[in-house]
Amino acid sequence: MANQGAKKRKEENSRHMTKLLRLIIACNVIYVLVRMLFFYSTFTWKHWIGLLLTTAAYVIPYQQLASMAKPSYDDDGELFDGGFDMSTGGVCGL
Repeated sequence: MANQGAKKRKEENSRHMTKLLRLIIACNVIYVLVRMLFFYSTFTWKHWIGLLLTTAAYVIPYQQLASMAKPSYDDDGELFDGGFDMSTGGVCGL
């Protein structure tokens, strides 16, 4: 049985990971829009490859952070741990 702190941490981690995902998507959308609207004459297949590589560079750490922030449940399905506190700052925080 989790205490209120674990429930609150679960909700905060969910909001934090959603914010990170939106940031990743926004960065990629802004890049594609700027390249296609302003630099369309130099936008080649190499830029698509670079976009895929940088997207992978964003997604891999995101998945690691998501696994750290994932809450734990006991056998009954009740919240056991809210996951790592993503609001601490440093490498894991924003």
